[in-house]
Amino acid sequence: MTTRDWRPRYVQVADALQDQIRSGELLPDTPLPSEPDLAETYGLSRTSVRNAIRLLRAQGIVRVERGKGTFVRATVQRIVRNASERYPAEKQRALLIDDTERGSVGASEMDSGLTFSDLRFEAKYDVIDAQGDVAQLLEVPPGTPVLRRAFASFKVDSGDQVQSSCSYIPHELIRHHPELLDSSREPWPGGTMHQLRTVGVEVMSITDRITTRVPTVEEAEDLHIEDGIPVFVLWKICRDKDGLAVEVAEVVLPGDRTELAYTTELEPWA
Repeated sequence: MTTRDWRPRYVQVADALQDQIRSGELLPDTPLPSEPDLAETYGLSRTSVRNAIRLLRAQGIVRVERGKGTFVRATVQRIVRNASERYPAEKQRALLIDDTERGSVGASEMDSGLTFSDLRFEAKYDVIDAQGDVAQLLEVPPGTPVLRRAFASFKVDSGDQVQSSCSYIPHELIRHHPELLDSSREPWPGGTMHQLRTVGVEVMSITDRITTRVPTVEEAEDLHIEDGIPVFVLWKICRDKDGLAVEVAEVVLPGDRTELAYTTELEPWA
């Protein structure tokens, strides 16, 4: 006996199109059939067809180009940010003492599964006055000078942006160390924890605060985010052994291809 599918028809059509994409019948960057053709094939109204396409867009499976049609979306780089593995690994990398380890597995490689040679890195440094969230999270008065470091990583083969972040360090902490103010030294072997180690700071705790929002126009363009897909906004706060905030970073992650993973070890009951 055949079980009847009670789901809305537009959901069934979206699933049928997704099956065609997964099987390779519809290839990346190729157009879907037109709305009239889909309506005729599945016996639906144009409104139901649009709802099916809207669902596929929300899932990041297709993209719409105005005036051209709907296209199968090429495979995007998935990001898995596992804080329980990432931060201990970053701290171990802080023990690196020279450039010989520049090509070792860093945070971007861990998150994306790509290799150092697969990625191109960009960094821009400037000194600004801390305001808003930055001042609050660093626990400094508004107007306190901080080093702002804007980072981005890109896939070498496609040029697509994989990740972007903005890091803030109190300028007073590093102002006597010009090498830490030089963006040309990025990517720094051992990362931020190694940079802080050179000024005698050991990171002892990291807090992640995560919210979601609609991406800005620039973020949507840089990260190839479709309409209706939110971004995760992760604020990372690093503290030293005295509990002082020594770095905060804002990381923007596309919601359609990011997994945030956390493991907390619990003490056994006596």
